[in-house]
Amino acid sequence: MDISFADPRMRDTVNDKNRLQREFGADNAKRIRRRLDDLRAATCLQDLINGPGQLHALGGERKGQYAMRLVGGWRLVFEPADDPLPLRQDGGVDLHRVLQIRILEIVDYHRG
Repeated sequence: MDISFADPRMRDTVNDKNRLQREFGADNAKRIRRRLDDLRAATCLQDLINGPGQLHALGGERKGQYAMRLVGGWRLVFEPADDPLPLRQDGGVDLHRVLQIRILEIVDYHRG
């Protein structure tokens, strides 16, 4: 799967092991690298539904976004980047045809 980043600074951070560890801690850095490897290895987003990271769709203000678990409450948050967005007949996103994603942030959105 093709991965891009909404913020070039995030791309630079995840590509620099030391910087990633400083910003997110050693355990989270290791998990972030694993999740990115999982995403790159996937043929489509559907491949990750039952895989490591417990991929799940978000709702509310984050509708249209997806997250994968990291350490504790931390999540890798992204959105499909295919243009046009592949949809099923019922209007939902067709995860079998999502081939590109855009990383939005790494965040613990469970904290107030």
